[in-house]
Amino acid sequence: MYHAPVPLDSDSQEEEPIDTVDDSVGPEAGSQRLREAHLHNGQAQTRALFAPYFAATNVGAALLVAWGMVGATRPELIVSWLAVVAFANWVYFRHALREGAVASSRSNEGRSHYRAIVEAIGLAAIWTALPTWAFATQTHEVQVVIGGAMGAMIIAAIGLASVPSASMAWIATMTAALCIAYYFGSPRLDPTVGATIIGVAAVAIFGVARLTRLIFGQLQMIASVRTQAESVRLLLKEYEHRGVGWLWQVDSENRVVYISSRMTSLLGRSSSQLIGHSLPAALGGNSALGRTLLARQPFASLEMELKTRRGTRWISLAGDPIIDMAGQFQGFRGVGSDVTEVRKTQERLTNLANMDVLSGLPNRGRVRQLLGEALSNSTSSNVPCAIMFLDLDGFKPVNDTFGHPKGDAVLKSVSQRLVREVADWGHVGRMGGDEFAIVMRDAQSRKKVEDLACRIIESVAEPYHIDKAEIRIGVSIGCAFGPIDGQSVDDLIQKADLALYQAKAQGRGTCCYFSADMQNEAEDRLRLEQDLRQAISLRQFRLDYQPLINAADQSLMGFEALIRWHHPTRGMVSPAEFIPLAEDTGLIMDLGDWVIDEACRAAAAWPDYIHVALNLSARQLILPALPNTVSEALAKYRLKANRLELEVTESVFLGDSEGSLDVLKRLRTLGVGIALDDFGTGYSSLGYLNKAVFHKLKIDGSFVREAGNNRETVAIIQSIVQLAKSFRMTVTAEGVETADDFTRMRDLGCHQIQGYLFGRPMSFERASDLIHGTQTRLIDPRFVARRLLGRPGSTRGQYARHCGEYRAAGAGGRELGGGERGGRRLLRRRGRRAPALLRLHRQGRLGGCRPPPCRPGRGQKAGGEFPRLFALRRRGRHAVQTGRVQGLPVRRSAGDDHRRVPRRQAVRKHRQRHLAPSQG
Repeated sequence: MYHAPVPLDSDSQEEEPIDTVDDSVGPEAGSQRLREAHLHNGQAQTRALFAPYFAATNVGAALLVAWGMVGATRPELIVSWLAVVAFANWVYFRHALREGAVASSRSNEGRSHYRAIVEAIGLAAIWTALPTWAFATQTHEVQVVIGGAMGAMIIAAIGLASVPSASMAWIATMTAALCIAYYFGSPRLDPTVGATIIGVAAVAIFGVARLTRLIFGQLQMIASVRTQAESVRLLLKEYEHRGVGWLWQVDSENRVVYISSRMTSLLGRSSSQLIGHSLPAALGGNSALGRTLLARQPFASLEMELKTRRGTRWISLAGDPIIDMAGQFQGFRGVGSDVTEVRKTQERLTNLANMDVLSGLPNRGRVRQLLGEALSNSTSSNVPCAIMFLDLDGFKPVNDTFGHPKGDAVLKSVSQRLVREVADWGHVGRMGGDEFAIVMRDAQSRKKVEDLACRIIESVAEPYHIDKAEIRIGVSIGCAFGPIDGQSVDDLIQKADLALYQAKAQGRGTCCYFSADMQNEAEDRLRLEQDLRQAISLRQFRLDYQPLINAADQSLMGFEALIRWHHPTRGMVSPAEFIPLAEDTGLIMDLGDWVIDEACRAAAAWPDYIHVALNLSARQLILPALPNTVSEALAKYRLKANRLELEVTESVFLGDSEGSLDVLKRLRTLGVGIALDDFGTGYSSLGYLNKAVFHKLKIDGSFVREAGNNRETVAIIQSIVQLAKSFRMTVTAEGVETADDFTRMRDLGCHQIQGYLFGRPMSFERASDLIHGTQTRLIDPRFVARRLLGRPGSTRGQYARHCGEYRAAGAGGRELGGGERGGRRLLRRRGRRAPALLRLHRQGRLGGCRPPPCRPGRGQKAGGEFPRLFALRRRGRHAVQTGRVQGLPVRRSAGDDHRRVPRRQAVRKHRQRHLAPSQG
């Protein structure tokens, strides 16, 4: 059967059901009231339906009983009783019909259950009044008639089935009246009659109860259905009248049966021009709608474009098929809405989501989409595509110097130049910050890509004139080809990023193309990072210690702790490899904490005059908790703060200099020494030295090695030393590998020496042996031999012969033959002085050389003092140097050999010949 839509205006002629809900009551309470209203209406309609049957049954039974009682009862009583029964049923009949007529009116508030019960009891009492009173005076035949009539009246309770409680009250009243009549009106109650009465009442009660339950359940279901229909009707009415959308319906031939006035207004046609016509044709012949209707399946959000008098509009349709009780398709019914504004908003949002606000170029997400489309096209057409990553060189100083507004202006200018150079060859996008990308669909010609990269580099390098300021920047480019270098968007982006990283490493301003070596390096870096994380957890690191020597007397002052990593499979991994990786990945924090703890543990096992220096990364200095870590390590091992020295490079001040200086000042407050390492090789600034933070400057080894051949380097070192003295700082020379370097640095004023000449980095055990004197090899014996200065005819030569140090010199100078003879030859060749080395030799701290015998001088006891040490004074005359040598007094001795000394001029020439070359 065909289901036509119900016009929304048709309900206006009917009285609407009760749906008024208090504002304070929720929607569930309102629905419950609406269901109760529909239930009351259903009960009223059912009662009106059974009212004629119920009234006629009451009056007919009353006439039958009155006929039987004629002759035995006074006529006036019978007539009065009949009149009252007829009047009561007439009133009930009229009242039931009136309630049934207004059952769908909002003014019908429904009947109370108690009122229905009272009506049922009243009607039953009126009917049973005379039969019950006159039952005892009637003959047996009349009594049977009265009993049968009352049994029939019990069954008449079906007329009250819409209200189960009222029907039960009716049956109970009738049964009670009949029992009373038999009990008082008959001398004895016939069991058969009693059983009949009870049986009739029981059957009536059971049947009526089941019937009333069924009728009441149907009324409740009908009330629920009507409530839902009412809610749907109101919602649809609200939906259409408030302008949210419109309704439509078509038949099985897709002809319009019903359509809202809003749709007709949108199309600019009347309802008569649309009713009976095909809906797809009325909407502009949309083929998608036609195919959807022919499929006879539910659909939703079917958007289509309409050409109207007000311009192009977009509508969205949704519909469900109409199936009748026989399962036959009868058409579609659905809703529609105008989504033009929503569509425009979505397009604006999509544009904003895919475009960069500053430059107007596609953003990162849109670049990925373009690259995905280009990669798909390359896979299908076998024409490679390309992705170029661009990163501006020197752009950060632009923001720092000129401000972000001018930086944004530069980015806009760069975007315009890139678009101009690329033109139709590809799409230019901005990845964020100063990074750009170019997607090329056709990259079959590699030369064309290379030419484009060269033009872009030249174009970006041209100066930018912004607000009378000339700004110059550069660009580095990394390129990858798809699907040659990668089969997916993420893979290609990763390969292009690796190529860009390589271009940055090659000096910037260049273009690099991805190769397999880059991938191998990246994978190796990733594996190294994983191994580094595992090494930190497994404690695979150790600290080696390189000696720090006092330049004045070559005594041991301390060590510099250097971290070493012995990988189980890689072997020794250079710190130059894993330290930068640890800084990039953030692992330097855990690694630095371990180094601090291990260095303090080692220093706690050594004497108090030995200090330990360790290097700090710039990443560690940005942590405000670093002083707490150092303080905890010092307290843990009960180490004095002045025995720990932290070395930092000038690169720590390139970033957050204020934060780094604050951390350094807090460390300095603890009493820890702060040294500025590699001074002069980085971004040196004298302003940092004025912060009263550093106590030591360390000259880089490159200056030490160049000082022998470059006078300018010597001047730089002299300036650094003078600067350090002005700030009362200690100067340490690193990378001292030769004797000439040592002499030169000492003469230039360096206080401490560090380098392979005095020892390579050694383990904790070897360092402990060196400190406690169990290891004697600190300086190379060959260097000892070369530094045992003196000629056989000089005071130094006499001392060498006296102490038997020819053997010591010969032991070091193996190339001269060794032994005492070799020592003599060496001493004849070398005439320079080395009192400090001789003192080390006497102490037994020079490898391969035994301490010389201690012979008493004149007037001294044997074994009391070392032999006298003579020196050539600057004025050129012999004298015994007064003072203390190794804590023992040195006096003039008559037994010393006083030979003729050269004149002052000869001494000056001698010093110029032997000392000038070592000074530069």
